[in-house]
Amino acid sequence: MSETNFIELSLGDPLWDRALPVLQSLRPHLDRAKLDQLLSEGAPQGLRFTAVVQGDTCFAVAAWRVMASTTALRRFYIDAIVTDPEHRNEGHGTRLFRMLVARAKELRCDTVELNAAVDRFDTHRFLLKERMEITAHHFRLALS
Repeated sequence: MSETNFIELSLGDPLWDRALPVLQSLRPHLDRAKLDQLLSEGAPQGLRFTAVVQGDTCFAVAAWRVMASTTALRRFYIDAIVTDPEHRNEGHGTRLFRMLVARAKELRCDTVELNAAVDRFDTHRFLLKERMEITAHHFRLALS
């Protein structure tokens, strides 16, 4: 059996055929057209995607970027991290998260941050196990 690899995904990458369904398990509103728009607009803003793959299987996907902010100075922000529901509890999410933390350190970031919806209790347990702290409330005003 071949080993799993971390692959950086970009617009037009054929791996998106396998990675998009994994991402949609967390972000079901993202169809291929919306993803392509997000990739086109987000890449110049620093948005990156990393996948955990083995052969033809995509196990997990993360979206992330480095941001400057007044609260954290140089922040490594994880916009999404998700494991394929059929492959949860196999360690792929943990490996991906820890690789992202290592990348944040390489990029000289001061913090790693992400938002998790209030009802995603499994995610909360995972993040607390990874020594993340709950440090803020997130507020939103929908404009449409």
